[in-house]
Amino acid sequence: MYCVRIKKEGKNVRRNIPLLFQSSRALFEPFSVLFSLRTTEERHCQRATQTEESTLIMPKGPFASSVGVGRAEPEWAKLNKVDGICGRDVMHQSGEKTEAPLKLEDEITSGECESLIVPEDGGFDLLIVGAGLSGSVIAERCSKELNMTSLILDKRDHIGGNCYDFVSDEGIRCSKYGAHLFHTNFERVWEYVQNFSEWIPFDHRVKGRVEDENKELKLVPIPPTRETVNALFSANVNTDEEMQKWYDEQRVVPKSEDGQPRNGEEAALSRVGPLLYEAVFKHYTKKQWDKYPEELDASVLLRLPCRTTTDDRYFSDPWQALPRRGYTRIFENMLLGDENIQIRLNCDFFELKKSNALPKHKLVVFTGQIDAYYASLGMPKLEYRSLEFENTYVEEPEDGYYQEAMVVNYPSSSVPFTRIVEYKHTPNQPSEQPLPRGTLIAKEYSTDVGEPYYPVPNPENRALYEKYAALAEKEKGVCFVGRLASYKYFNMDQAILNALEMYDNMKENGTLEPKRKPEDFGPGDGPK
Repeated sequence: MYCVRIKKEGKNVRRNIPLLFQSSRALFEPFSVLFSLRTTEERHCQRATQTEESTLIMPKGPFASSVGVGRAEPEWAKLNKVDGICGRDVMHQSGEKTEAPLKLEDEITSGECESLIVPEDGGFDLLIVGAGLSGSVIAERCSKELNMTSLILDKRDHIGGNCYDFVSDEGIRCSKYGAHLFHTNFERVWEYVQNFSEWIPFDHRVKGRVEDENKELKLVPIPPTRETVNALFSANVNTDEEMQKWYDEQRVVPKSEDGQPRNGEEAALSRVGPLLYEAVFKHYTKKQWDKYPEELDASVLLRLPCRTTTDDRYFSDPWQALPRRGYTRIFENMLLGDENIQIRLNCDFFELKKSNALPKHKLVVFTGQIDAYYASLGMPKLEYRSLEFENTYVEEPEDGYYQEAMVVNYPSSSVPFTRIVEYKHTPNQPSEQPLPRGTLIAKEYSTDVGEPYYPVPNPENRALYEKYAALAEKEKGVCFVGRLASYKYFNMDQAILNALEMYDNMKENGTLEPKRKPEDFGPGDGPK
């Protein structure tokens, strides 16, 4: 037996669930009742699958290699330039021992601006809307190097934007808005983030529960490697050359005159062929975007990685790491204690603007949705995908873990969620006390309701964004920054670099504007 506790709308529900049953039907029925506190009978039926049964096979210990917890096999781990603890955590060095987010001062979380100390020389240099990466980097740089003042407003009750993480009541570090994995090709970004945190190496590796050619579930690496195609299709691939030959035989050349894919399905087939497309990518894409690949831009699936080696790392960037005491600590070191930066949370920029209550300022740095800024014009809304998280605390898992890796994807259409994240696998868990026996898992469901995460790339949305961008160019006294304002999914490092380069322009030319177009940063990871 093991016990789970699901937190749903502030209520804790406990159930004991037998690990072994005589049939998959007997196994699933009590399990589905427990895990579908979400909504309908239909959801119960969707979960009545062999996939759910297989997830109850408990692993032994955290996902690791001979190199260590959270590390790839030696051949690939050595490619990560982060080879030990690096960077500095000023708060920790100054004696702060907690590894959870710090309790913020009451005036920061008060939701009012009356207690602000407004600079006398024309007000705040910058009024920054959003306490995430883009706004925080600009505030920090402009303060440290140009002695500029900033007021940061955020409607949420915490700093850090979607990067915000915390320590649960059970003692597990987890993320409120889904797993965040830092990786970068940009040395400037890597040097910059080391000023605000200690970092430890982490090679993110993802597994997927995928049906093989006999409709049996297999746990395989995602993105696909030799191991993946051998397990799913009995490919008997053993070398890089054999893997390349397998791809070449599988790939379908687009039928267009120029041979270029016209949509996501053609792109995927031209990259990985029909077997992997059907098994791994087609239905996963539908669940993530609520659109089949043929309804999306080719760019969405053109970036599918085609590995010929045994490298099962999700990313290939030279710097891959986790902040030792969590992502929130980065923002605490960036912003708190800086006399030039004031923060007000639980503050709605639009409400303050509507009531003419915004503190005096010289320039607005807007990091929110660009279509929300112009909502009063009555133009159509841009399309976003969001995520819903079903968090479950498993109190007594066998061997202390629920699944074999931090992230296990579910590409099949037979279950409604896209993946399960188990945070306990990460090596940056709090060291203040031993980890609990139980473990926290988060099932992720893609939805079009809630906080905006991912812009939906198709011609209609792109054309609509261009109309908003044209308005933004003419907007005086406002600078639009970041993924929501640019309608472009930025990875964390891309968001940081974009903000750093905008600061460069401020320093060099006195104007806060980007040095390159959002698309020039290349594709972001997008939904994973």
